[in-house]
Amino acid sequence: MIIVTRNSVTGTEQQQVIELLQRLAGSQRPISAITMQERGVITIDGNVLDAQAQAALSLHSAVERIVSTGTPYQLVSRAFQSEDSIVAVGDLPGSQPVTIGGSAPVVIAGPCAVESREQLMEIARAVKDAGAQVLRGGAFKPRTSPYQFQGLGIEGLQLLAEAREETGLPVITEVMEPEMVDVVAQYADVLQIGSRNMQNFPLLRAAGSHPSRRPVMLKRGLASTIDEWLLAAEYIVAAGNPNVILCERGIRSFDTHTRNLLDLACVPLLHELTHLPVIVDPSHATGRRELVPTMSRAAIAAGAHGLILETHTDPNSALCDGRQSITPAQLRTIMQETRLVAQIMSDAAVLDYVA
Repeated sequence: MIIVTRNSVTGTEQQQVIELLQRLAGSQRPISAITMQERGVITIDGNVLDAQAQAALSLHSAVERIVSTGTPYQLVSRAFQSEDSIVAVGDLPGSQPVTIGGSAPVVIAGPCAVESREQLMEIARAVKDAGAQVLRGGAFKPRTSPYQFQGLGIEGLQLLAEAREETGLPVITEVMEPEMVDVVAQYADVLQIGSRNMQNFPLLRAAGSHPSRRPVMLKRGLASTIDEWLLAAEYIVAAGNPNVILCERGIRSFDTHTRNLLDLACVPLLHELTHLPVIVDPSHATGRRELVPTMSRAAIAAGAHGLILETHTDPNSALCDGRQSITPAQLRTIMQETRLVAQIMSDAAVLDYVA
């Protein structure tokens, strides 16, 4: 249950609402209070108030509305917020701001891992020229084997910041530990929480409570249900950060022809369940660069707000995930195709509305 207070409410009035809610609920369930869209939001697990208690709570002068979501996730639910969230990216010096969640799809591109200054700068210029709006690159790499390349660490973050200064592209990179959120947030415009860490709850809380409110891209766990994914997003929002972007990157399957199974059905389903923007990662989902263009088109047709694509000027020599990395030339073609598909879908929506 969610209680939204008026935008002019004082701290004292909000505390009065919390105390009244505790009395009416007759429970010691945890109650949290955060600010979203300039309004106070108070949450308590479950729909714990009957109609009479809700009526009594709504009479308080500080209460604007009461929302019963009917779902375990509350703040990210469509029941709480009917309009789509738009996440602004690129508030660090040198960034050219972009919004994710609008009608125009946003493409994030770059190498799986930052390998060297020369490699990153060459790719950053290439993805900028191809039309991508955000640069990706891993400074810290969670690898299945401890003997695989683990990233350059802090040096990689510094190189990403340098690439942003030269190209103007906002930067997204992965953060793996709660203790590293502050450091990564100093360099990155968007914090990525990877598939392996989707349910790393201390990390989710740390990313959500960081004072910068840096946007967080939350990748779906490799064997996670949609409810589990949305509840992971709820951790971030409930900690105080509403700037969350969901990323479908494929889920584990029994078939070995592709790296994962790309669940594009989740995209329109998520539009029904949540107001958060949704992007798709066809690189990790397929694991094969020849499949990335087709699944990119399909993702935009399914309603994705954008794509994140692993791109390398020499994929066969990449230290990480070269098999699924596309070339800048392929990226340029994908950019053209995604714009065309997005325009077709927009025109079709207008025709449906008129009809």
